[in-house]
Amino acid sequence: MWAWWLNPAVLLAFEAQKVIELRLVRLAWGGREGRDEAVSMVTEKFAAAREATETLMGFGSIDTVVARYREHVAVNVRRLRAA
Repeated sequence: MWAWWLNPAVLLAFEAQKVIELRLVRLAWGGREGRDEAVSMVTEKFAAAREATETLMGFGSIDTVVARYREHVAVNVRRLRAA
């Protein structure tokens, strides 16, 4: 039986929930950190979308895009937990 929860896209969805949680807390606290996080969030999303588009336009695979998004998510979790 195939373990659907080991699919990288499913793992990305679960991992992204932690970033959402940590970012919402930071945004809820407001102030300069909240404002900076909001700007960072939007900037990172545009950059990640551009990177994914470039990968796919260069005939890269969806697996490559998902793996790269998971790297971005891991970096954000480490950064947000440290603060």
